[in-house]
Formats: sequence, structure tokens, C-alpha cells
Amino acid sequence: MDIDYHALAPELILGFTVVAVLVVDLLPVRKYWAAIVGLIGIFAAAVPLLTLALCADLTFCDDGPRLIFDGSYEVDTFALVLKALFLVSAFVSLLLSVGYVESDRYYQGEYYFLLLASAFGAVVMASSRDLISMFVALELVSGPAFLLAGWRKGDAKSNEAALKFFIIGVLSAALLLFGMSLVYGITGELTFAGIAAASAGLDDPTFTIGVLFVLLGFAFKVSAVPFHFWTPDTYEGAPTPVTAYLSVGSKAAGFVGLLAMCYLAFGEARNLWGPVLWIVAAASMTYGNLVAVRQTNIVRLLGYSSIAQGGFMLAPFAVASLVDEAGLGDALFATVTYLLIYAFMNLGAFAVIIAGAVRTKSAEIDDWAGMWSYAPGIGGLLAIFFFALAGIPPLAGWFAKFVMFRALLVGTSGWGALLAAIAVVNAVVAFYYYAKVVKAVFMDPVPEHIVADDLRTREVNPALQLAFAITAAGVLILGIFPQLIGFFGEATRQLASGL
Repeated sequence: MDIDYHALAPELILGFTVVAVLVVDLLPVRKYWAAIVGLIGIFAAAVPLLTLALCADLTFCDDGPRLIFDGSYEVDTFALVLKALFLVSAFVSLLLSVGYVESDRYYQGEYYFLLLASAFGAVVMASSRDLISMFVALELVSGPAFLLAGWRKGDAKSNEAALKFFIIGVLSAALLLFGMSLVYGITGELTFAGIAAASAGLDDPTFTIGVLFVLLGFAFKVSAVPFHFWTPDTYEGAPTPVTAYLSVGSKAAGFVGLLAMCYLAFGEARNLWGPVLWIVAAASMTYGNLVAVRQTNIVRLLGYSSIAQGGFMLAPFAVASLVDEAGLGDALFATVTYLLIYAFMNLGAFAVIIAGAVRTKSAEIDDWAGMWSYAPGIGGLLAIFFFALAGIPPLAGWFAKFVMFRALLVGTSGWGALLAAIAVVNAVVAFYYYAKVVKAVFMDPVPEHIVADDLRTREVNPALQLAFAITAAGVLILGIFPQLIGFFGEATRQLASGL
């Protein structure tokens, strides 16, 4: 069997990086060197992504996607875009972790090893095109995350976060694997292309049950209702950099698996999974936003916000059964674009939380009151990221909302318009609670205990400053120049054309 090592170069480099971090941790050197090796490895893994996408003799529109391992692994533009998203998420999460992990008695080397191992699983998921590789990659994403969520071993909330995350994660894995086994039993195929061909015109209730169980399994990863219960508690109890990674990298991995399975394996069953996802999208955005309004803890607020944002991302995907092939490409483009922009917005928001918590020693919104007066940089960045999440122009969130609404309204039936109406109401609710936090930071008086404790002069470490620069640049540039996302249109339409 011929192996395309250039196509596999990002995975190989990242795999070597994971091993290298483990070796560095055994050496008698400062533990932050493990983080530096990890950052260098992620940067190196991004280089072959660029050569695969940009080199003239390797352009996909000329040579076509690269199929490896008898069609079980595919490297196309869709996979490259999502791999870039995972690498950026891991890079920023490592930057957020450096000062945070060193600030307390954490096991640092193992922390970086597990974070990179989870990112490696996400990168593999982007190219997985059969049931086995998809499930193994998904569990590689989830397993290290279970441990990372409980990394503060002496903290009761962290222990509770890890336990809830693990129990619901194991349940979802069982549902997913059972659904995959039913699909394989009926079709006799492991590859997505084989399943699509074998299920064409198939009218078997067992296959229908298998598809539904697969959907339920992935619903956990994307924090969709009714598998959302772990999200706010885990977000609050886990170390904040881990929460940032879970909210972006882990969530995006779930969306990649869901998109690939539904579009490439279950394309003929659109009339089945489309209505299910319609209900899940409406329930997720409504429940997440309504509960977020009542939150007083900024991390829990972003936890419920993550549930709602997942509903917004699912909405275009949910109307796929109502549109033609061109509409399928637009729906997928909307979901992937939202994922990419959300990564910069949410990672930036959690970077602000880390910096703000250093100043206030609290994640309560009331304790952040008046931060603009003594930490204008952090206050300004908070306004940028929270207003971006709300979809306020010219920040990138407006374009994510725009492509989402366009996919819901163009070429769909009344069901698409109804989901768009629900999304409009929820967008207004989301603006309220995002603006509530910004209002507290800019307009409310500074609490007396913050002034008394003189916690206002803490410095922001260089790694966190770099994370701010990357995420803020992404939010501003993609908001002002949304045409830069045009490359993703071809990437997503390639996947839709698989139908």
C-alpha cells in the first residue's frame, strides 16, 4: 500500500510532538520547556497544511483529494481547513496554559502531553472517512479531556466537573458505538462512501435507529440539548485554559464528525436527520440563551452561551433536508464559517477571563465591575470579544450570524424561515447578557474589596499577551475583511458534493 507522507505530514509531526513533550518532561529542565516544544510542534505541523493548500503542483482543484488507506482517510480542502482550526485552537490553548499552570502546583508536563494528544485526535478526525478511524479519533479527543477537566485535584468543583464529564461522555460513546454497529450490520460497510452507496433507497428501521444513535452520540460533543448537562459545571470546575479548549477544539471536533457522517455516510437519510437536528438546534439556542441570562458567574455564562452558540451552528445544517445541492454547500459553508469565527471569539473571551481573574481573584460578574477604570486593556478586549459573540459589526461575529441567516432563508421552506425567526429572538436575548457583562465592566463602580486588596496591578504574562494578539486580530480582520473566508467556500462545497 502506497502511503502519501506529504498528506500525512501534519499528523506525523504532531504525533512526534506529543512524544517529544513526554520525553522533555522526563528531563531535568524547567517544565515550561514542554510547552515550548508543544508550541513549536504545532507551528511545524501547520507548515505542510500550507504547502498542501498553496503549492501550485499540489492544488486540489488539479489533482483532486488525496485518498489514503483504501478510502478510509482523505485529505481534501475541507480537512485542511478544519485541521488548521484545530491547530490554532491548540496553539492558543497552550499559550493560555503556560502562566496558568505554572501559577499553582499542577503536573505541567502531563498536562501539555494530554492537551496535545487531544488535539492530535481532532486533527485525525478531520480526515477520517470510516467508522473505525472516526470513533478512535473521537475517543482520543475525549479521553485526555476527561483527565484535564479534573486537573485541580484538590478542588471539589474540578472533581465534580471531571466526573460529570466522564459519565456523560462514556454514555455518549456507548450510544455512538451502538449506532455505528447497527449501521455496519445493515450495510456491511465501514467507509462513509460504502455506507452511502449501500443505504441508497434502503428502508430499514434498524438503519434508522442506527442513524439516530449516531446523532445522539455526537450531540454530547457539541453540547447540544439534551446532552448539555455537563457543560456549565465542567466549564466552571475545569482549569480555565482547559475550558477554553473544550469550548472550541473539542466542540469543533464533534461538529466535524457530525458533518462528515451526515453528509458523506447518511446523505440519503437527510429527511431523517434534518428534522432531528432542526429540533435540537432550536432547543439548544433557546435553552442556552434563556439560562445564560440568569448567570452571575462569567464562566457559567459562557458555558450556557456555548450551548446556545452550538444551536446557531447547527441551524444551517438542520435545514439541509429542505434545500438542493447548491443549498447544501451554503448550509455547510455557514456552519464551518461559524465554527472558525467562533474559535477566535471564544478563545479570546476565555483569555480575558484568565487575565481578569488574576486581577479580581473572582469569576463573579459583580467583582468585575469598573475594571475599565484600572485595567482598560482587559476591559477593552472583553468588549471586543463579547460584542463579537453577540454579532455586532464590524467584529467577525456579524459575518457568522449573516451566513447562518442566509442559509436558513435562501432556498428553504417555511421551516427554514421559522428556525430563522427563533434564531433572531435568541440573538436579541444573547445580546442582552453579553452587554450586561460589558456594562458592569465599563459603567459600574469598582467593588470596595477589589480596591482594598490592591489587586489591580497584576501583570499579564507574555504568552497571554500573544494569545490576545492572535484572537483579537482574527476577530477584527475577519470582521472587516470577510472575503478572506472565501477559500472555505470551496472547501465546504467539496464535502457537500460528496452527496
